[in-house]
Parts: sequence; C-alpha cells; structure tokens
Amino acid sequence: MSWEQKDNYLFKKFEFADFKEAWAFMSKVALLAEKADHHPDWRNVYNKVEIKLNTHDAGDTVTAKDVALAEEIDQLLS
Repeated sequence: MSWEQKDNYLFKKFEFADFKEAWAFMSKVALLAEKADHHPDWRNVYNKVEIKLNTHDAGDTVTAKDVALAEEIDQLLS
C-alpha cells in the first residue's frame, strides 16, 4: 500500500490533470466512504487532493477499517 502512516493517520496526496478530475475522484471516494460509514479528513486545492484516514471511534488511531478504505481508494485509480 502506498499510503504513509504518520501522526495516527494514513495519509496520501493525489494529483490530477485539473479540478474537474480531482472533483470526480473525490465524489467516488465520498461514495466509498459513505458505504463504509467511514469519513476521511481531506483537503482539495485545484488539482490536488490530500486524504487522511483514522478511526475516531478507536481513539483517532489507524485501524483495519482505514486500511480497507485506503485500498478501495487506490483501486479507483487502477
């Protein structure tokens, strides 16, 4: 998995061709997150998206739930 673990988060930066492509990616991630009842901490500026994942119910730590969502997010780009 290409996510970085730091500060009790899984973290990854994504870069796209433009804002529209970044927004389309975020929309897909939102659907995955809602289905998993797990919601990312994220930031978007133009063509860049940064995502941080951790589980609030587990004391804001990284759990298997975060790893599973990270893997699903990566599959969106393959």
